[in-house]
Amino acid sequence: MLSLREGDPRAFEALFERWARPLLRYLERMVRDRGMAEELVQETFLRVYRARERYAPEARFSTWLYRIATNLALNELRRPRFREPHDPLDAPGARVPRAGSPPPDELAHARRRVSAVERAFAALPERQGAALWLVSVEGQSYAEVAASLDVTESAVKALVHRARANLVERLELDPGSRDEGE
Repeated sequence: MLSLREGDPRAFEALFERWARPLLRYLERMVRDRGMAEELVQETFLRVYRARERYAPEARFSTWLYRIATNLALNELRRPRFREPHDPLDAPGARVPRAGSPPPDELAHARRRVSAVERAFAALPERQGAALWLVSVEGQSYAEVAASLDVTESAVKALVHRARANLVERLELDPGSRDEGE
């Protein structure tokens, strides 16, 4: 980022290459829509580029980047037009079982469990979900997440704890998350 601030045009490409994929994964989880997440990644990097001359390395670049992305995603989630995405069963790219795949009943069971976890995660309050994702999946420290979400480290710890507890509770209540033999 410092190279970009100094005018090196290749620095922006390097930042994008390094951070676009993890940021897209994070935003997909937040907004639950790949197309919207891709737009938010673009908007995030547009804002990074526009702020290049004002950038001050007070915190890690990733913390600053995720804070921009989180704010954009939260703003998008507050819009009244935002709805849960729907993917038709015959959508292009739908997975077709291949020879050597696990038996269909095992695949169906695994899909039910994954679906239950995704539903439980999606039902978490926004900040809990964001904190849990950044800590558990992106591997950010509590300090980095605190800066990204504009809260204290102790608030991040509480958010992550509550998110995990909520996930456990929701998964225990969701019949789709239980094994058939239980």
